[in-house]
Amino acid sequence: MKKRDSIRIASGQGYWGDLPQAPYWQVSKGPTDYLVMDYLAEVTMSILQKQKSRDPRLGYAKDLLQVMEQILPIVSANGIKVITNGGGVNPQACRDAIFDIAKRLGVKGLKIGVVYGDDIYGRIDQLLGSGNDLINMDTGESVRKVRDRLLSANVYFGAFPIAKALEQGAQIVLTGRATDTGLTLAPMIHEFGWGKDEFDNLAAGIVAGHILECGGQSSGGNYLKDWRSVPDLANIGFPIAEAHADGTVYITKHDGTGGLVSVDTIKEQLLYEIGNPREYITPEVVADFTSIQLEQAGENRVKVFGVKGRAPTDFFKVSMAYSDGYYAIGTLTYGWPDALEKAQAADRIMRQRLQDLGHKFDEFHTEFLGYNSCHGPLSPQPAEINEVVLRVAVRGHDKESIEAFGRQLVPLVLTGPPTVTGFGGGRPKPQEVVAYWPALLPKSLVKPEIEVAEL
Repeated sequence: MKKRDSIRIASGQGYWGDLPQAPYWQVSKGPTDYLVMDYLAEVTMSILQKQKSRDPRLGYAKDLLQVMEQILPIVSANGIKVITNGGGVNPQACRDAIFDIAKRLGVKGLKIGVVYGDDIYGRIDQLLGSGNDLINMDTGESVRKVRDRLLSANVYFGAFPIAKALEQGAQIVLTGRATDTGLTLAPMIHEFGWGKDEFDNLAAGIVAGHILECGGQSSGGNYLKDWRSVPDLANIGFPIAEAHADGTVYITKHDGTGGLVSVDTIKEQLLYEIGNPREYITPEVVADFTSIQLEQAGENRVKVFGVKGRAPTDFFKVSMAYSDGYYAIGTLTYGWPDALEKAQAADRIMRQRLQDLGHKFDEFHTEFLGYNSCHGPLSPQPAEINEVVLRVAVRGHDKESIEAFGRQLVPLVLTGPPTVTGFGGGRPKPQEVVAYWPALLPKSLVKPEIEVAEL
């Protein structure tokens, strides 16, 4: 049943580590009905899983708690609803921590919904034993190859479980691994009563979610075409989707904020992280990005319409992470004169010393920052360079070799070319390589769970 004809959905975070002021600005600088915040990336899940294994009270994006300290009184007083995947691998613990904040701030009657069931890490052996292999979508290999090194495994749920939590009265919805686009689509399903077979409307919501998912990237941040024309990036207004029940969406931002919302900024975001533009696959629908129409509808206001969609697949995507050896990265800075030549010589000397000691690496990659780190062999050849940062990265499964790299880098200061400055990072230490394993799993094998609790 339709509740409203239009709603304003504001993007508050595009990733864990995004501009911390943005959520507060979105709920305080203008009208907002929903605030959506994306915190999760593929590697994040393994980090959170490790945190939870050490302490069962952890496993969620702790930065979210700082945000809630700022915005909870405002969203409570103004009826703004918050949707975020910051629950990570422990959304229940995240809920309890937010309830503690609400008690401390005197916020009463708060309802928090939790969507979970996406974490299948503990079910891997059961799934494999019942004949449900998890085949790497890129290589075609069975997950059995890395079973003993798996760190996390999470299904991408979509918008409908979030919408169900909203239907049960949740003012804040915390999820685990949900699709970025689903966070934005969910309030449209809830408010407009869209059904599972309204593919064009669902696709329109997915497109809106894709535009919002990276925060300020669609409102002038990281803008390639004419970045100098973007006003007041220091106070950039994050994007807002003004969504209508007929599937039409207007992308805008709060009045008086910096940044830019134009057809070109939206186009750049629409091209971000897509494969086949005719088949943008989500749990709810397959959206056709080639059908999207854009129109400048006023200052900092773009109309998005005409989106087409079709029935979804029978599979959920599964994001898994596994341990795949070690890496280390070290830097040394060489000054004028002959900065590049000296850095190149240092690289040759270090490689020779490591080879003579018998150390082997899967990858040994050298960059000269200030010369070729961005464009590699296409970099121009300047007559003179004032300074160059030698940046070397190694990767392999032999931890001793990775440690040896660190032991051989720092001695170059006094046993290699001259004029190493103080801009070094010390001896690099081995870090674990966390690799990505994407797979598909029939939807019938996983069921989202929804809980709504009230303070």
